[in-house]
Amino acid sequence: MIAGVTNYLSQHPSIVAFRWSHTQSWGSTWSFLVTSIAFYLIVSVMTHLFLCLLVRRGKPVSLGPIPALHSLMMSVVSAIIFAGILLSTAAEIKETRWFWRRTKTPFQWLLCFPLGTRPSGRVFFWSYIFYLSRFLHMFRTIFSIFKTRKLTFFHLFNNSILTIMSFIWLEFSQSFQVLAILFTTLVYSAVYGYRFWTAIGLRSACFPFVLNCQIVLLSCNLVCHIGVLTLHFMKGGCNGIGAWVLNSVLNGVILLLFLKFYVQSRRKNFGRNGEIGKDKDL
Repeated sequence: MIAGVTNYLSQHPSIVAFRWSHTQSWGSTWSFLVTSIAFYLIVSVMTHLFLCLLVRRGKPVSLGPIPALHSLMMSVVSAIIFAGILLSTAAEIKETRWFWRRTKTPFQWLLCFPLGTRPSGRVFFWSYIFYLSRFLHMFRTIFSIFKTRKLTFFHLFNNSILTIMSFIWLEFSQSFQVLAILFTTLVYSAVYGYRFWTAIGLRSACFPFVLNCQIVLLSCNLVCHIGVLTLHFMKGGCNGIGAWVLNSVLNGVILLLFLKFYVQSRRKNFGRNGEIGKDKDL
């Protein structure tokens, strides 16, 4: 059974033969990316305005079991992507190590793709699936609007930028994306699983679980970005370094916005009852 799952997630012909192409991969053009993000922003703003006009201010609107089912689906999808890219990475390292083993260790390969790497094969298939899953994450903003009756800039910016970054990973075969996807999907599978757990009425954690997971994810990304920069100058260059620079800038902006959000949440909760309250919806 384990061998069958491993074969399906890393050796399937569609995975092995994958190639990122503007003509063959759905959603792979810049025009699609810009249009879809613009549509996401417009729908989010219009939903917020629509509720403000029709429903009393501050009154949450129930969507029944839909948010809980979405959380369960996203937890499962994230877990599948994590398992798929983990198994595919192991297979890819085993098959291509002869090409770069004199200059890199497997961990260094994860951080720094050799120059000339093309977006094809197992790893990039799961990177493509991760990119597509970003559009499913956007529904979380709509659910948050109905639940909290608020539309925050952080929500819109975070989802938009993360979608753009996942597109850039594929477009420029950017280094570091494998570890980024592993960390992100592992955290998301736990976070969305926790959201499903609490949505069906089970006991929540005694600490802000979602916020702490987000801090761990951002910290791991920060350390890995430092590693990529170091390897780029010590090992003769990493593929897609220009895209990595843009990625780093955008990650830095997200980190600053998150820290601002986190500090504001702590102040608000301490001022209210002397302790950190429930997780805020990120």
